[in-house]
Amino acid sequence: MTSEEVLNTYSETGALLTGHFLLSSGLHSDRYLQSALVLQQPEIATRLCAALGEQFRDVNIQVVIAPALGGILVAHETARALGVRGIFAERQSGELTLRRGFSIEKGERVLVVEDIITTGKSIKETIAVVRKAGGTVVSAGSLIDRSGGTADLGVPYRSLATLDVPTYQSDACPLCKAGGKPVKPGSRGLR
Repeated sequence: MTSEEVLNTYSETGALLTGHFLLSSGLHSDRYLQSALVLQQPEIATRLCAALGEQFRDVNIQVVIAPALGGILVAHETARALGVRGIFAERQSGELTLRRGFSIEKGERVLVVEDIITTGKSIKETIAVVRKAGGTVVSAGSLIDRSGGTADLGVPYRSLATLDVPTYQSDACPLCKAGGKPVKPGSRGLR
């Protein structure tokens, strides 16, 4: 899939939102990508994640992991495309960890995925979970990189599409200064 096809898919499914948003990174933005609206369609989720998985077919992945909640479907469908296990890390007492009997063997080659990255915070936390378990993080990937390609994850990284969407600290947000109140539609807002 081309970057344009990926972004068109988000637009056509109503997943590219405009307004005033509080991102999971704590930053504010006038655009939000609601991957749940794209991934609710199994055939679209399969197509997007197969395209993501194809970018890593040459690096011998053994496990795909994502942070819960937004990345669970991405990990599952990408793992299916690669023919490997798909697991997720979830928060317990505010910290990402492996639960539900999930494990990573020492030296297992792991791909960390996410639906969207802005700062890469969730992927970095998931990388730490993998390393703590003894796994080897081979690479990271996402459906969309909204950092404009500037996020440094400390491992090789690929995405299906890259956007350069302005983000703002709350004290410097022009939307707030105009009297707006941000909404938090993402998965961390559901806690």
